[in-house]
Amino acid sequence: MKKVSILSLHLGYGGIEKSIVALVNLLCEKYKVEIACSYKLYEKSVFPIDKRVKVKYLTKGIRPNRESFKEAVKNKEIVKTIKEANYAAKVLRLRRKTMIDYIKHCDADIIISTRDIFDEWLGDNARDGVIKIGWEHNHYHDDLKYADTVTRSCKKLDYLVLVSKSLRDYYSTRLSKYGCTCVYIPNIIDKMPKYIAPLEAKRLISVGRLSKEKGQMDLLKIYKSLHEKYPSWTLDIIGDGVDREKLEDYIKSNGLEKSVKLHGYQDKDYIDKMLHDSSIYLMTSYTESFGIVLIEAMSHGVPCIAFSSAEGARELINSGENGYLIKNRNFEMFEKKVIDLIEDKETRKNIGKVARNGVKKYTSEVVKDDWFNLLENGDLSE
Repeated sequence: MKKVSILSLHLGYGGIEKSIVALVNLLCEKYKVEIACSYKLYEKSVFPIDKRVKVKYLTKGIRPNRESFKEAVKNKEIVKTIKEANYAAKVLRLRRKTMIDYIKHCDADIIISTRDIFDEWLGDNARDGVIKIGWEHNHYHDDLKYADTVTRSCKKLDYLVLVSKSLRDYYSTRLSKYGCTCVYIPNIIDKMPKYIAPLEAKRLISVGRLSKEKGQMDLLKIYKSLHEKYPSWTLDIIGDGVDREKLEDYIKSNGLEKSVKLHGYQDKDYIDKMLHDSSIYLMTSYTESFGIVLIEAMSHGVPCIAFSSAEGARELINSGENGYLIKNRNFEMFEKKVIDLIEDKETRKNIGKVARNGVKKYTSEVVKDDWFNLLENGDLSE
């Protein structure tokens, strides 16, 4: 039996980590699977891992300190800043050393990297004969410096897996001269929910990390205007992150405490229940490489509205058929489409039904064949 090793930063909360767990739970049907993690943030993975998968943590008792370092700098605490900087340097040195050592001595037949920095280490240090695969989850979003970094990091790999067709086409042009083949394999939803959401509740929902690029402040501004017209419709935001305090301040200062709830990080069962009990999904991300939360909402038959700046949403939503895409981050148009769905229950049910039917191609039963084809044959059927 072949062995596949996945290089992971951690197994905490995050879209990449969720995708890693979904993949290893598929691969262990056919391969010996191991995850090599730089950091152990929690006692066990946030997302449930098949017991056949081995998890190996490469460092002990250390974790990134970005937020505490930023706080020390912000507060002009010189001694603490120096201390945090020294600790950060130690963490990064250990991360590099332990991951490179792992790659050099790894006995896997196939190694899959999930971060651009791991891509470079994998290309430089893997044993002869190992199939080296990068797995890029982020969209460069017109940031050519980031795109250059990914290109440089992957030039010694055999394959680069992209989660959208547009990214595959983009990096294929950049990497063709290096012999790294770019393939498209979408992210996975675990399974289709048994029952479609009734779409009767007066509830709007959004799921994602609370950070600037996810645009939740814009979401609150749009909702504030909606709330004045439809005060009985509530908003649930699931997720946590560095912007939580700012969002809480906005909610309080605008008197929205009774109609907006920040749920924090929650597990899949909790999110699935919330999606089932909601009627419209709202995405206000500035950038989104794939948008797995969109297909999860669609799998429940919940109609979705997103800004077209979220690149992944452009591949998933055919505006007017299975959801709505709003161009130019136009708040008024976004609000109008929410109102259309609020006032027309039949339309939101029809759109939700089309959306649900369309995401069946992202189930594990379908996507696993793409991964097996790549790992066994070195190619991918269109």
